[in-house]
Amino acid sequence: MLLKHYFLCISVFLILSCNNKNNTFAASDDDALLKDQETEEIARPISESLLQGKSDSVQLYYHLFQNKEIWYSNANRKALLLEIENCGKDGLFPKDYEFTKLSELEKKRYELNDDESIAYDFLLTEMFEKLAHHLHGGKLNPKKIYDDWDLNPKKITLSKKLEKAITEKKVTQLFDSLKPQHYVYSTIKKSLELLNAFPDINFKKIQLAKKIELNDTVDVMVNIKKRLAYWNDYKQKDSIITAVYDSVTYLAVKKFQNRHGLTADGVIGNGTIKALNYSKSERKEQIFANLERWKWFPDDFGDTYLIANLPEYKVYYVVHKDTLSVHNIVVGKPSRKTPVLTSKLSNFVFNPTWTVPPTIIKEDLTPSASKNIEYFQRNRITIFNKSGDVIEPSDWNPEKAKTFRYVQTSGYNNSLGLVKFNFPNRHMVYLHDTNHRDYFSREFRALSSGCVRIENPLKLAEDILAKEDAKKWNKTEIDSILSKKNSRIVNLDSTVNIFLLYWTNWSKDNQLYFCNDVYDYDKKLFELLRN
Repeated sequence: MLLKHYFLCISVFLILSCNNKNNTFAASDDDALLKDQETEEIARPISESLLQGKSDSVQLYYHLFQNKEIWYSNANRKALLLEIENCGKDGLFPKDYEFTKLSELEKKRYELNDDESIAYDFLLTEMFEKLAHHLHGGKLNPKKIYDDWDLNPKKITLSKKLEKAITEKKVTQLFDSLKPQHYVYSTIKKSLELLNAFPDINFKKIQLAKKIELNDTVDVMVNIKKRLAYWNDYKQKDSIITAVYDSVTYLAVKKFQNRHGLTADGVIGNGTIKALNYSKSERKEQIFANLERWKWFPDDFGDTYLIANLPEYKVYYVVHKDTLSVHNIVVGKPSRKTPVLTSKLSNFVFNPTWTVPPTIIKEDLTPSASKNIEYFQRNRITIFNKSGDVIEPSDWNPEKAKTFRYVQTSGYNNSLGLVKFNFPNRHMVYLHDTNHRDYFSREFRALSSGCVRIENPLKLAEDILAKEDAKKWNKTEIDSILSKKNSRIVNLDSTVNIFLLYWTNWSKDNQLYFCNDVYDYDKKLFELLRN
């Protein structure tokens, strides 16, 4: 009887083994399974040997789940697949996360054997990790693209976040938390939504022979009106076929110019035509580039900060998420770009002297002074040797120009103007007043040697100092310092973060806004993203 029972057990074991010959990881008892109490969905156990070939982070994820499937829940799996499918809304590409392959596996998931199910679970985990990092810190590394971008790498630990999201079925909420939270990022995402609503039409490039002004009659006006109508700036459809630059079109042009960072004067010149010639697809590429850049920027800007948008030529003073003031700026010319960086405001210098930096010594001072030695007197520049002794201009040797130090005396017409905003950085750039105050009225303001010049900087300094000590710092006190004409350093006790950043697109009131990509960053960045 005992022998008969033994052979019966062997037979049952063999039958079960044959039935599971393709199910290497089938569970032998309930303890090896992880079951969802609400849906009865079961997670298969995973052999440690299969995990050995995976990355350390992937191994950690599975160890947190006792070496069982992570994506056994339909709800969590579908939430991940939906995030991948919709990642284009954040400027990414579903193909980078094996979306087609994952979709095919999902359709036949219940036909997969255990080996295939485990492989599918691994792929889901790897694509989760890839997408999560790309949404949080960007797909690309700016340090490998630019040598003058000083942004700290954004790091994130995903293991505990994944464990919580899977357990609580909050995968969507996890992804939302990883994306940039700044208001500007949300307006860029909105601009992509707005752009996608425009029809797909291929326009020919408009050619401009000369500037067009109100009441001019030129054949090209018909194409200009059609383009303005496409972008919803021009509404008078019944006169679209006329070649007259009428008052209705004039208002449409001004509206278009305002949305593209141009002087809204109604005069149609090369800048306006260049903006009109952008196609829908080119604008979409530009938006993708901006979404990527914003993923590189810090998660937390702090309570009080100055944020400059270089291509927009503006700096914003923000306190408690409230923009207290906006100032026009002049930035580095394309050949001497202002770097993108983050720092902290350390002090103000009122009535600053100006020590000429190496680049300007080489490219400006030496050529100019070589032609006319009066350059030094005219610009109130004193020459010092290595020992700190003053050198007369007549004793200056242009061949040894870089061995001298050149200092311009303080004053209203000093190159730094009346106030300088210092913050530590390796590029030796800062914010400052200027003696070329007429530059702020120009449309193209990439004119400096790298530093950022601010319009009405004394007002900005007063606002920042008043927040630090309103009783001590006011316009009267600052005017008193300036009147003495001696340099005065004022240190800050509170924290004011500095951000010199770069973005060329946003939206406002359900309208698209763009500005000139002054450093030609957008197109190259999109090409790198696409590849």
